[in-house]
Order: sequence, then structure tokens, then C-alpha cells
Amino acid sequence: MGNSANPYISFVATSRNDDHGGDMRKRMNIFVNGLIYQCNKYKLPCELLMVDWNSPDPNELLDKVLPTVTEDDYLSIRYVVVPAEIHDKYEYSERMGLYQMIAKNVGIRRAFGEHVLCTNVDLLFSDELFEWLAKRELKDGHFYRANRCDIPNTISESATVQEQLDFCKNNIEKRLGKRYKSPLLNNTERAILKYKIFYPIYPMLSFMKRILLGKTRAIIHSLDFDACGDFTMMSKEDWFKTKGYAELEMYSLHIDSMGVFEAAARDIKQVILPLKMCTYHIAHDGGWEFADPIEKISFFQKKPSLEWWSVWVAGSKIVREKSTFGINDSNWGLNDVELKEIGGQ
Repeated sequence: MGNSANPYISFVATSRNDDHGGDMRKRMNIFVNGLIYQCNKYKLPCELLMVDWNSPDPNELLDKVLPTVTEDDYLSIRYVVVPAEIHDKYEYSERMGLYQMIAKNVGIRRAFGEHVLCTNVDLLFSDELFEWLAKRELKDGHFYRANRCDIPNTISESATVQEQLDFCKNNIEKRLGKRYKSPLLNNTERAILKYKIFYPIYPMLSFMKRILLGKTRAIIHSLDFDACGDFTMMSKEDWFKTKGYAELEMYSLHIDSMGVFEAAARDIKQVILPLKMCTYHIAHDGGWEFADPIEKISFFQKKPSLEWWSVWVAGSKIVREKSTFGINDSNWGLNDVELKEIGGQ
């Protein structure tokens, strides 16, 4: 690809050509078209590295159903195919059709970009975020987090990308993530001071809490885990320092948070982006957020998952001790497996 040679950022995501979560094709189309549009708008050479994991039909892979790029586009697209015979080797392969975090590791290992953004296929990125990315101010030794703003699934697939972005901006239902000026204030503390009149004192309260906690505990308590699987970005070199995400044969819940702990344990500094530099997440079924708590118990009964307290205690330990979870070996991301690739430069 002419304009997308030497990509600045590799967007790494994973999916498969089925309807998991509902309206999957619609959400993927919006995601890919949005990336093509914004890379061109801001003249930012990037690649999308899509890991096609355990396709239900090897003759109908994602490259056949998703939008395509031209030589004039600033985005290139590569598909890395992880076939069913590899997926079937995992212990819970019959219960889970896709191992999200292992799949993202596959993408990280094979990314061409200077920086790698691990994300998901049901997002759009705000223009403010993309405009900032185009300034090329990303630094080694830093990992970047953006708030996630949930929007309704009534977003129109047939609308232009700019119309979709306008819809997102005007239809935010919920925001996940910490405030960049006051990362030490958790959601409960902000709820107590929820009125805008208190916003100016957030930085002061955050500073006071930092003093009380001390340096290391303050780092731990400032880490932003909310929806971190949707947006965690750092240099490819720093991803290799962390060895990607922990390759646990479990549902992806909290494994993305372990990646944030791993980065902090290696003194990679967190940067939370301003509120306007957010992602827009299209609502859908099939995740772990259920209105009925009984449904949530049933969900976890079928899919082995981590519980948050164990992750928090273990993660805090490795940050304090500058150590590691010690789960991944040198072949993380299926490095020792030759995988089929489709598309690219």
C-alpha cells in the first residue's frame, strides 16, 4: 500500500465471521470504514491487523466480508488466520469460540507499526483522538488509555462516517474510564462529588490522595482498568517487554487488566487521554454486563473466568516488586506457529 507503508500505528483486533454478540457484521463494518475514513482524513499511515480466530467457515473468512482498501488509502489491512485445529487444542475450546487476548497477542507479535493499539471491532474513535494521533507524539516508555463512551446500537450502518461520529457525540449513554487530571479518584469517590461545581477540585483531591498513599501505591491506584481491552496502546517494543497479555485459557474478563499491571511493573508510565479523546462503543448483547445478576452467574458457570480481587492482589504485588505474572513464555502470540496471512503491503 502506497500511503500506508511503514505504518505509525498497528490497530490490533480479533473477530470471526459469525454473529457473536449480535449485529457483528454491522459493528465490524462501521469499525473498519471508520478507520479507513479517519486515516485518510488525518493522513496517518496505519495498519489494521485483524486476527481471524477459529472461523466457523474457512471458506468465508473476514477478508471476504469486510470493507477493502485501495492503494491510495492511508490504512492497510492484514488478516492473520488462526484455524480451528489450533483453537481446538485449548481446554475450553467447545465453550468459547474465541480466545480474545491470545488472539491479540498473535497480532502484537506480527504488527509492523511503531506503536500497537489493542482494540475491539465494535468501536469508532473520536475525531479529537485521531487528530492527536496524527501529531505523532507517542513516546516509548508510556502506555496510553482512552475513555470508552457507550452509544446505542441504533447507529445507522448506511450513514456516512462523519454522520456516525456526530451521532456518537450526541448519544453518549455511559462513560467508562478515569479522568486524566484526577486518576486517583475512583468512580465511587467521583460519584460523591458528581456535580460539576466540584470538578475544579478533582486535581487537588487527587494530589492529596497521592501524598497519602505514597509513590508506589499511588501508581497502583491510578491505573485505569475500565474497558482497557478496548484501548491500550504502547510502542511495539514496550509490548514485547510485557510479553503481551497473559495467555490464560479463560474468558477474557480481567486479563486485559493484567496487561496494564504488567506495563506498570516495568515502569511503563500510564497516560490517560483527555475526555474528548475517547472511543465510542456500540452497544450489543453477548458480553458479561447483564441487567440480571442471575444471568451473569450462569454466564460464568459456562466460561471459566478470573475474579477481580485475585487480579488486584497479584497485580499490586508485581508492581511493588517490579516482577511479572510469569505466565507467558518466549512463544507467546503463537510465535512458533506459521499462520496464514491475507492482504497487507
